[in-house]
Amino acid sequence: MNEEITPINPVAFELGPLAVHWYGVIIGLGALLGLWLAVRESQKRGLHKDTFVDLILFAIPIAILSARAYYVIFQWNEYYRDHPGEIVKIWEGGLAIHGGLIGAVVTGIIFAKIRGISFWKLADIAAPSILLGQAIGRWGNFINQEAYGGPVTRAFLENLHLPEFIINQMNIQGQYHHPTFLYESLWNFAGVILLLVLRKVNLGRGELFLTYVIWYSIGRYFIEGMRTDSLMLTDTLRAAQVISVTLIAAAIIFIIVRRVRGDSKTRYLDPS
Repeated sequence: MNEEITPINPVAFELGPLAVHWYGVIIGLGALLGLWLAVRESQKRGLHKDTFVDLILFAIPIAILSARAYYVIFQWNEYYRDHPGEIVKIWEGGLAIHGGLIGAVVTGIIFAKIRGISFWKLADIAAPSILLGQAIGRWGNFINQEAYGGPVTRAFLENLHLPEFIINQMNIQGQYHHPTFLYESLWNFAGVILLLVLRKVNLGRGELFLTYVIWYSIGRYFIEGMRTDSLMLTDTLRAAQVISVTLIAAAIIFIIVRRVRGDSKTRYLDPS
């Protein structure tokens, strides 16, 4: 039996009766850094500097609500039907990224239509920012000791040359686990670098965002297979894996169809 180790306190600090959780702080940090990256790039691409500031005012709260709704729907019979009062406690975790992406994309489509801006242009600019936010956000899962994988030994984690604080936090009720949050975070950071490089390649409009969809979905598919807390479609089908395969296929089809139709003739670096 492995030793019990005191986990990191999920509360970052308290302001009177208000407890500010690390989960929210980390997600907020990811959103701010992603916004900074998008604002810088949007000005280079000829958009008003406030475009993404205005967008994020709608996209972030809607994405959080849709991420929570997605999670609650899949966990309704198992938990929330008997504990409806727990639905609002998003600081304890339980935000499904795929649900958040659905909300963010729908918001982006509506926003682009209202502003008279190409959705694909917005999506291309936002792609590295979205992935950066996801990479940072996974550390909120780390603090909450969620999104981890199957059991491993301490020696296994030490052989990965992980710092002590990660190894200790992966000790959950006396058992060490795969730090799948870390695997996905590193995969996402690598994706951010890839997308920033591909900006210079000058892909057709929409292809940078679709590359993000493919990259993230490939990593999520394999990492999801290691997790112990997957949302399930059936007893054997993990929702995230099914959605990942679907998104990969859809993104590839979109790229091909848009090229055949000539929709991607306008390129990322073309003047506005």
